[in-house]
Amino acid sequence: MRLGMIGLGRMGGNMVRRLLRGGHECVAFDQNPQMAQALAAEGAWAADSLQELVGQLQTPRVIWLMLPAAIVDGAVEQLQSLLAPGDIIIDGGNTHYVNDIRRAQALAEQGLRYVDVGTSGGVWGLDRGYCLMIGGAAETVAYLEPIFRSLAPGSGSTPATPARQSGTQAELGYLHCGPAGAGHFVKMVHNGIEYGMMAAYAEGFNILRRANVGTVAKAANAETAPLEHPEHYQYDFELADIAEVWRRGSVISSWLLDLTANALAKTPDLENYSGAVADSGEGRWTVAAAIDEGTPAPVLTAALFQRFSSRGEDGFACKIVSAMRREFGGH
Repeated sequence: MRLGMIGLGRMGGNMVRRLLRGGHECVAFDQNPQMAQALAAEGAWAADSLQELVGQLQTPRVIWLMLPAAIVDGAVEQLQSLLAPGDIIIDGGNTHYVNDIRRAQALAEQGLRYVDVGTSGGVWGLDRGYCLMIGGAAETVAYLEPIFRSLAPGSGSTPATPARQSGTQAELGYLHCGPAGAGHFVKMVHNGIEYGMMAAYAEGFNILRRANVGTVAKAANAETAPLEHPEHYQYDFELADIAEVWRRGSVISSWLLDLTANALAKTPDLENYSGAVADSGEGRWTVAAAIDEGTPAPVLTAALFQRFSSRGEDGFACKIVSAMRREFGGH
């Protein structure tokens, strides 16, 4: 199958490469022409404009967008005038599912088809494959299935779940989740869970890192040590080794732990990192959906707020607490 890829950043470019490996034909476009030219050297066609990209596609044209959520509407608007009824636009970025519902309805009025694909895999997806969570009309999703099969990891990358009785798309690493917006809704919650898992690992490793506070306090001034039993906290743990041993047979092993172990092996003190953690928006949307549904999500909410705190956005609040404490006597 031939498709156009718009947006060749950290994921889009490697998705083109994986599709080429799967025998598909790709027309690549990016605001930075050099990125498209680099893929042309690997077998793709490079387009200098959206008009050229559309012109190199066969009907029904298939165009996959891997763009920041804030600029997807602009790209869709430009494509609308270039496409014909039956053509398909896929949004594989981190879009709010509510916008998918709106776009699908608007494009359908022009005979255009719209599919939302929550895509997980990051920079490792080229070799590992991409987990794809798909929303849209069943007939359109079925037509695109050869693309999804090539991008997804396939069944060989993960052991079968013993309790499952029959094979489905999910076992190959992609799933039609429902109508417009369903793919990005599932991906939104996926990323909300990701926030919580990352926060849990981070807090645990920080407790391990500070398990020597008794030794530090004793060395500074044993009589004024803030701990009642400083001897209980005298451990100097090698965090890289702990991450490594947890990867092997532990119930908390995961790909996130694999990545943590790799980072700690390279820089045990993580001195190259500022500690300020951005959020892409999906954690916020997950918490908002939980509020709308009346669904408790204390862990995911706390993980989101911790990211705000990491960026110093609680600085003034901490000053208020400090001021109040001083005003009432410091206790």
